[in-house]
Amino acid sequence: MHKPLTHRERLLRVFSFQSVDRVPNYEFGYWKETIDRWHNEGLPQHIKSDKDVEKYLGLEGIESLESIPVVVGLWPPPIEFVLREEDDKEVVADGLGGIYVRKKYVSAVPHYIRFPIRSKDDWKKIKRFLDFETPGRISLNWSDIVEKYRNRDYPLRIFVGSLVGWLRDWMGIEGLSKAFYRDPDWVEEMVDTIADLVVKILDVVLRDVVPDMAWFWEDIAYNKGPLISPKLFEKYIVPRYKRITKLLNAYGVKIVVVDCDGNIELLVPGWLDGGVNCMFPLEARYVDPYKLRREYGEKILLMGGVDKMALIAGEKAIDKELERLTPLLEEGGYIPTVDHRVPPEVSYKNYLYYIERKREWLEKHHP
Repeated sequence: MHKPLTHRERLLRVFSFQSVDRVPNYEFGYWKETIDRWHNEGLPQHIKSDKDVEKYLGLEGIESLESIPVVVGLWPPPIEFVLREEDDKEVVADGLGGIYVRKKYVSAVPHYIRFPIRSKDDWKKIKRFLDFETPGRISLNWSDIVEKYRNRDYPLRIFVGSLVGWLRDWMGIEGLSKAFYRDPDWVEEMVDTIADLVVKILDVVLRDVVPDMAWFWEDIAYNKGPLISPKLFEKYIVPRYKRITKLLNAYGVKIVVVDCDGNIELLVPGWLDGGVNCMFPLEARYVDPYKLRREYGEKILLMGGVDKMALIAGEKAIDKELERLTPLLEEGGYIPTVDHRVPPEVSYKNYLYYIERKREWLEKHHP
């Protein structure tokens, strides 16, 4: 009898288009309102977080994937505080000079009424939070962390930041767009500052620990296409990706994920050119994974793509959705998950059906 593959081996083999005993069983998490609903439909009350749900249902990630504990991004963390409350909303100072409104009782994207970066002076203040030399980015227990990961049989990832998504958050898409037009040198400085920080952290980390994947977060597309011109993206952003991925590749990190919702098709060529090769979460209403595979072959890795609307519709729709994705699963280079966090319109009964059917599907169909 063959020895079963480890979780780590499955991940690496799937993304190398090699045969596996089954594809890893990943999911992308849940809205708080979804878990609240499921508590009334049979999910035990003590199961509260994404990781809790994944463990309870026997899933392997994505929230449960281990990440190397280093701080890539703002440090020290800005101190937020509530300025005032308005019925079901709070007006919050973000600690960086910005002010946003958030809803108290539901999961929703905060609405900024004043972005942190409105001028170069604002940027100079925030830039100090991106200084590699600030103590605390890398734990003083680093040698213990290195030892822990030495003989692991599970996959390990490292978060490598956001070259556009963070700027969008700090400036707003209108502010960032104007900056590209009026002062592209300033935009380059900001992107270089982020890339410099990532490279300096990787220079330290990769000497001792080589993760199995690197993970960008961007969220720079919506249902109709990208929030940034592909031309600007390829001119100003892609060269900075290359700096980061060149270093990752030199140490053997071949899986570089970008988390970006919406219709990403026009950005994919730039990502691939920049060494970012795994697209996630492939929102089914906006992205056709088969089209991406036809266009880019084994250059592109895919993760996500299961239409959340099928889980809302019920058992027949779930069966049909898994059937739709079967050829892609069998081809390799693909790990299926729901194409975003599971929304509260999905009943616990439907989700349990999906998980059980998916488990059987992964056992039956694989590269």
